[in-house]
Amino acid sequence: MMRTTRMSALAGVAVISLSLAACSAGGESADGQVTLTYWKLADTNDASKQASQEIIDGFEKQHPEIKIDVQERATDAHKEALRTSLGTSAAPDVYWSWAGPGIGGEYVQGGASLDLEEYYDEYDWAERFSDVGMASVTQYGGYDGVPNGQAGAAVFYNKDLFAQAGISETPTTYEELVEDAEKLVAAGITPIEFGGTVNWHLMRLLDNILMTQCGPETFRALITAEADWAEEPCVDDTFEEFHTWTQDYLTPGWASLSDSEANALFFQGEAAMVIEGNWFDNVLRSNDVDTSTIGVFLFPTGTGELYGDTSNVYISATSEHPDEAALFLDYLTSEEPQQINQRLVGARPINVNVAVDESTQDSLDTQWNPLFDDATGLYYFNDQGMTLAMTTEYWRIQNLVATDELEPSQAGAELQKFIDNQ
Repeated sequence: MMRTTRMSALAGVAVISLSLAACSAGGESADGQVTLTYWKLADTNDASKQASQEIIDGFEKQHPEIKIDVQERATDAHKEALRTSLGTSAAPDVYWSWAGPGIGGEYVQGGASLDLEEYYDEYDWAERFSDVGMASVTQYGGYDGVPNGQAGAAVFYNKDLFAQAGISETPTTYEELVEDAEKLVAAGITPIEFGGTVNWHLMRLLDNILMTQCGPETFRALITAEADWAEEPCVDDTFEEFHTWTQDYLTPGWASLSDSEANALFFQGEAAMVIEGNWFDNVLRSNDVDTSTIGVFLFPTGTGELYGDTSNVYISATSEHPDEAALFLDYLTSEEPQQINQRLVGARPINVNVAVDESTQDSLDTQWNPLFDDATGLYYFNDQGMTLAMTTEYWRIQNLVATDELEPSQAGAELQKFIDNQ
């Protein structure tokens, strides 16, 4: 795809509130100190809050001439703030974003991100990152952002509930996963939980079934609208399987639950499985779950690929302090902050020169190491691989099928009709 410079397209006709504009602008004080505004997702537990604070403190200690004004928001609020501000005077100097072609790609394509090629040369950043990390940076033809993380998502399961249902081994095929769901139902145990009030939670189930039924090549052709959703037989199979899961295996009342309410059922041992990311390890610990009772396995798509995403930290094209912002990005990806995140949060370093320290990991954390190391590729959460418009329609159809308002056999044609009218 060709990169554009239509910065105003991101804001569209949205009205940016005065309060947003007022709180986002960085600047320079009378004593010459530069303040950089940095927008990121809000930390959701004490360990990640501590890590974030130590990292900011460490940078400001090294660079007392620069102050970092951190502004945090929850997921949906962060998306909205970025959508309405990037490419305008209300944009922050630095922002965190998902790096997939859908969410992050639209910002880059709209010209909101500063091309950092000169800083990659100056700081030799390319030597710090894996091929997957660099692909997230260069996928639009420039050098946009620096890698901040690569997340994997898999099936967390309660070992005790599996044992109660007579399940002694984790499934290695989709057919075995369905058999295990049936065993859990027969034992009076809810197989899997999702919250239906946030579309992206249940989407994880649909995404994985789509990869299972269609395989990597067709999966990617579908989410980029290069294949016809109405013509691929695997699409019908996907929605049929998805419908079965929503009717037979999900938490009762899932449609009215948020993701946090649904996840609480997993914490309490009232549901056997959930599809979550490796960040969930720390969420479990912060909710006093004994992680020795929890296991994790890849959704058995048969592809060997890891489901997940990449995230980057970007410099806004409108920042008045790009050199100072580049210093901040250089620090974020250096060894000290990577070690802080690993020690406190259990996060895998994105700097390839920092080794994974298993002494900082518990028994659940270590289960992720072979899942990352042995993966044959990465397939994105579909709300990051699809455009925003296509994602919205995908969610609408997902919810109609899940609530029995649309026949699974009609779902592919319905989505393709939307695509054709774009």
